[in-house]
Amino acid sequence: MAPAQLVLNFNHRPALTGDDFLVTPCNENAVSWIDRFPDWPSIAMVIHGPVGCGKSHLAQVFLAKSGAVNISSTDLLEKAPPALLDGFSACLLDDLDRAFEGNDKAELEVALLHLYNTALENGVSMMMTAATPPARWPLSLADLSSRLKTATVTQIGSPDDSLLAAVLVKQFADRQLKVDSDVVAFVQARIERSFDALGQFVDATDKLAMAEKRRITVPLARRVLQELNERKV
Repeated sequence: MAPAQLVLNFNHRPALTGDDFLVTPCNENAVSWIDRFPDWPSIAMVIHGPVGCGKSHLAQVFLAKSGAVNISSTDLLEKAPPALLDGFSACLLDDLDRAFEGNDKAELEVALLHLYNTALENGVSMMMTAATPPARWPLSLADLSSRLKTATVTQIGSPDDSLLAAVLVKQFADRQLKVDSDVVAFVQARIERSFDALGQFVDATDKLAMAEKRRITVPLARRVLQELNERKV
């Protein structure tokens, strides 16, 4: 009997990149806030979660939905808030907590406070993403910390089993490849729980299967995982 093809039920969300954003329990709360935009309880929304959980992907969904301006830490330092927000009803600051790790931390805090105040005065919504919630950011400016306490904060967890399986199947399908349920189950139980790791695995598996003119099986998947783990050592 041939191995069963995996059938999954999940919602597809178009992203600015053209990929699908897959909605599962680990991210559905964050997605619901994007759906409610601009009906937020405060002007600011912070979505946080570990590296590879899909924060930046969801940020692209927000950009497409809202028409927001994407503001980098360099923009914050070089441009005045009125100029950054001119003509926009929303803005995005992606991976914001990483910006505070640099030498310009004090200047960035002042610039972010000014941006927040300008957004508040003009009714501009702010979406921020970070690895940790604002309460854990290394902030020194009391006024900024106070402002961020009014933000709505929601978390994306690490990809759960259903999301890992869905993304794995989709990435293989994007390459016109079918993967059996036993392969998905094997990989799902052993791979690092991040989208980056899935992407590396799919790429390496595709190349090895093509080079050896083999179908994708559990033994082949095992070899790929071993090789990827050895590269990290």
